[in-house]
Amino acid sequence: MRVFQDRIEAGRLLGERIAAEGRPEDAVVLGLPRGGVPVAAEVAAELDAPLDVLVVRKLGVPGQEEVAMGAVGEGDALVLNRGVIETTGVSQQDLQRSESRERAEVERRVGRFRAGRPPVPLAGRTAVVVDDGMATGATAAVGCRIARARGAARVVLAVPVAAPDTLASFEAADEIVCLAAPPRFMAVGQYYVDFTQVEDAEVVRLLDARSRGRRG
Repeated sequence: MRVFQDRIEAGRLLGERIAAEGRPEDAVVLGLPRGGVPVAAEVAAELDAPLDVLVVRKLGVPGQEEVAMGAVGEGDALVLNRGVIETTGVSQQDLQRSESRERAEVERRVGRFRAGRPPVPLAGRTAVVVDDGMATGATAAVGCRIARARGAARVVLAVPVAAPDTLASFEAADEIVCLAAPPRFMAVGQYYVDFTQVEDAEVVRLLDARSRGRRG
């Protein structure tokens, strides 16, 4: 079983894999907050590409918040996992309540992370959407949908580890780069020695550092 020391190592290895397979032309690297941003920062450094965020929030099943029944993101993007909703018996009222709550959090984080900066333009460019792993694929699908809606000519999803069934059925990206798809996948965190929660301040720091580095 492949285990990464932390998100920094995972991002470095992921960036090296993408570069080895052919550096995307005119790429913009987009981290899914919060855990995907440290991974994306390493990928952006390897590709010498700008770094930005795609603010996405999982819709957790009430009482089982770790189980994704869907996800929401910037620009009114929405992906629902109908199978999970039907299996868990989530009501339309509960779904709407969760969507409303998470959309408000999306708006808060957009203001916090970008600090008044406009999003990096994607029109005609390659969007490399990065997360620290993929379980159900709901948040990744919303991220890819946002990138495409903002005019990306090509969307690449890049993750260090993913559930093999999700990887096989994922259709929201033109290309997927994944380092490991363990057959007994249970949760993203089991493939990291250090899976410490990433705080908002760390996301802001990484975005600022990359922005300053490229201007320099």
